[in-house]
Amino acid sequence: MPLLPWTDIDTVLLDMDGTLLDLHFDNHFWLEHLPQRYAELHGVSREAADAELLPLFREHAGTLPWYCTDFWSRELNLPVRELKREVAHLIALRPDADTFLAALRAAGKRVVLITNAHRDSLSLKLERVELAPWFDRLISSHDYGVPKEDQQFWDALQQDFPFDPARCLFIDDSLPILRSARRFGVAHLLGIRQPDSRQAHKDTEEFAAVDDYRQLSDALAHSLQKARG
Repeated sequence: MPLLPWTDIDTVLLDMDGTLLDLHFDNHFWLEHLPQRYAELHGVSREAADAELLPLFREHAGTLPWYCTDFWSRELNLPVRELKREVAHLIALRPDADTFLAALRAAGKRVVLITNAHRDSLSLKLERVELAPWFDRLISSHDYGVPKEDQQFWDALQQDFPFDPARCLFIDDSLPILRSARRFGVAHLLGIRQPDSRQAHKDTEEFAAVDDYRQLSDALAHSLQKARG
């Protein structure tokens, strides 16, 4: 676990899916549940559904439509919001993520959720996991019309919620998004070692990564205690 200069950090930006929430829900929905329901509702085989859907997913990955329930409902002629509710029981907090959020609050940090998730998806997840009370703001990239992969997102965020990138920590499970934040000047960046609890650890390449939120929380508490003497 990396040692962070907590006294030099006053704003913490946190991703949601794969960072605070287990990515298993999203992976299961897009790779299993949605293709299966597409096959059933359109009267095709599961193999045919995969053959149609996977190229579409690859085409739109990393763009705002990829994260948009309205886009996919129109594109696939499916009630995507309702289909997500069918497997909403899989939405789950990552271990000790709430402990870390509580530690950030206790330390007096400004804490902002920044997610590419559509507001519909964000609302569904907030119904299942009580995240909102820990945050100063909950921001969807759809509010700005560009995804976090795009530098325009960071410009819009800076105007909407002014912060000093040099005194900011950002945690996200996406390497392209972390690189986008780095280009904007965010000084402290962490990846996530295992975004999906059902899959293997991933290589976070040039980024240090979170393995254990309790360990991160303890380090923050220790730093706070030391600063207070």
